[in-house]
Amino acid sequence: MPLSEHEQRMLEQMERALYAEDPKFATALQGSGLRTYTRRRVYQAVAGFLVGIALLMAGMVAQQIWISVVGFLVMLGCAVLAVTGWRKAPKPGEQPPTAADPAARRQARQRRSVMDRIEQRWQRRRDEQGQ
Repeated sequence: MPLSEHEQRMLEQMERALYAEDPKFATALQGSGLRTYTRRRVYQAVAGFLVGIALLMAGMVAQQIWISVVGFLVMLGCAVLAVTGWRKAPKPGEQPPTAADPAARRQARQRRSVMDRIEQRWQRRRDEQGQ
């Protein structure tokens, strides 16, 4: 359940007060979060990729195709996780977008409008072909 505007303002005031009172502690708290989570996810995906390579090689040595296929699928899945995790990770010093951020809302609206236009074009083409 999202916070109300009043609650968000109160939270921001508390964050500013904490930062003013103890900047070192506030910086330590700020460092953990999305960036740490995505970095950990990428590291886990790389480890899984290595396990997939080991399974692929073990399947080839044991001449069991199904082990090699499982290894390949593990490698593929971990590669996808690593790439998506890497793209979602915020840059150093960058704040992750919040729901209260007007720029994030504007970007979501633009995406929605692009999808709406694509859907409208699709419907027009279907209508033209149906007649």
